[in-house]
Amino acid sequence: MKLATIRAGSRDGQLVVVSKDLSRCLSVMPIATLQSALDEWDAVRPSLQVYSDRVNASDRGTQPFDPKNCLSPLPRAYQWADGSAYVNHVALVRKARGAEMPESFWTDPLMYQGGSDSFLAPNDPIRGDESWGIDFEAEIAVVTGDLPMGASVDQARKAIRLVMLVNDVSLRNLIPGELAKGFGFFQSKPSSAFAPVVVTPDELGDAWDGGRLHLPLLSTLNGKAFGKPNGGIDMTFDFPTLIAHAAKSRPLAAGTIIGSGTVSNRGADGGPGKPVGEGGVGYSCIAEQRVVETILTGSAKTPFLKSGDRVRIEMLGADGVSIFGAIDQLVEAASR
Repeated sequence: MKLATIRAGSRDGQLVVVSKDLSRCLSVMPIATLQSALDEWDAVRPSLQVYSDRVNASDRGTQPFDPKNCLSPLPRAYQWADGSAYVNHVALVRKARGAEMPESFWTDPLMYQGGSDSFLAPNDPIRGDESWGIDFEAEIAVVTGDLPMGASVDQARKAIRLVMLVNDVSLRNLIPGELAKGFGFFQSKPSSAFAPVVVTPDELGDAWDGGRLHLPLLSTLNGKAFGKPNGGIDMTFDFPTLIAHAAKSRPLAAGTIIGSGTVSNRGADGGPGKPVGEGGVGYSCIAEQRVVETILTGSAKTPFLKSGDRVRIEMLGADGVSIFGAIDQLVEAASR
């Protein structure tokens, strides 16, 4: 099934079930919010499925689905933790600045805890000062049910409730100073945006193998193709592994969001991938393209985002239909 949260004059919006083609939706009162559904998932999923079957069978009682009327599926969440499952991305970034790649990065996931009190809606602008080095990061994420501390990988796999797309906005020029303090990201990781629709794993068919999503993640910048790496390729740590990593020393509450990190594929020769315009799959963030430019030519040529730029992130099914709807954001100057 497909779910979304539409604006309803409240912080957490109104939960709706969305048709497979994203054309119609149906409110599921008295289940008011996605978080309330996740809190009682086993009890309410059968009812949600009835609504889903209804919205896909007939337009009776439905309303047109408009992504511009959507909030983030979870406008705020109890926890948002982003991993770095595509270690190729980490290796490239470190290579560009001449830093060695610790061997442990291939066996022990990287993860940071992001702000989850105010997610951006899928069409909200990205606001920031251009001097901060504004970048997008196209990612995949999952939403979990309740998990105990020390949950196993198998328990984590069974706890995956929903799958969605993320733009993990990063402020590249603020990152070095923060990391130098030895205390992690904060100012350099502003509010993230999520695609308007979340889906249950069964909705993804053979593209979902229980831990990886085997479809291209499409990013465009100002209407031009920027990246189309496959989410199922070069993912060193799958989602159950990331979830179990997060749960090692704490329980995870229903509604926890776990991100994959920037989706990144190696080139055909195992080295840096090529841009889309040169026959490659491109990149899911500007920083990675700049890294490859630095490695190949000695300097980065692609600028970070500036006011007026537009970023779009989307994933299409085998039928060419958008699965999650699109994250479609304009960059605007930060208000002072």
